[in-house]
Amino acid sequence: MSDTSPTAPDPDPFRVSDESLDDLASALAKTIAEVRRHGVILDRLGSEPDPAPPANQQTDGTAEAGAAGPEKTDGPTSVFILALGGEAYAVELAALSNWVNHLLLPVYGREISTTRPWCAQWHEHPEAVARLHALWLAWQQLTDTEAGLAGPSTWHRDHLDQALVHLRAPDGPFAACTTSPTRPNHRVLTTPAPVQSGVAA
Repeated sequence: MSDTSPTAPDPDPFRVSDESLDDLASALAKTIAEVRRHGVILDRLGSEPDPAPPANQQTDGTAEAGAAGPEKTDGPTSVFILALGGEAYAVELAALSNWVNHLLLPVYGREISTTRPWCAQWHEHPEAVARLHALWLAWQQLTDTEAGLAGPSTWHRDHLDQALVHLRAPDGPFAACTTSPTRPNHRVLTTPAPVQSGVAA
């Protein structure tokens, strides 16, 4: 016996408007950055050694009688990029570079001048990496919908403006770098490292 039921017509193809595509691309970029950040934290947690048992804990896992106190759990001590090392640092720097090169500079880069230097090799300047990373973390937090409608304004006022003032100051981390787009230059300034003095016995 053959099936005589009418076949349903093919559904219309699903189309997404250009504006929706931009929103989707933005949401995807944000999600990727968040996944990378979580991956760095998980890598860091996985590479940390197990904490030593407290002094009042016996080897069989039981605490001595009369000893009571809250148990501490070790977690990441910082999300600050300069506190990371090895592969975790490299992964975080790659994600930061993506944000700096594709969002920050195209929108907020402005022209290079003697009063507003910049360095294309900013990732080799530790102060620049630290400030840009902090700016990126604040951007992730304050452009989230949970930050509310004033989040982006707060990011501009409290984070972006301050970071750019310090980064692009004539005596900032790029003071010895490019001050003219036609004459690219890069030099990491020396810092006053603490003097290592040995005590004679």
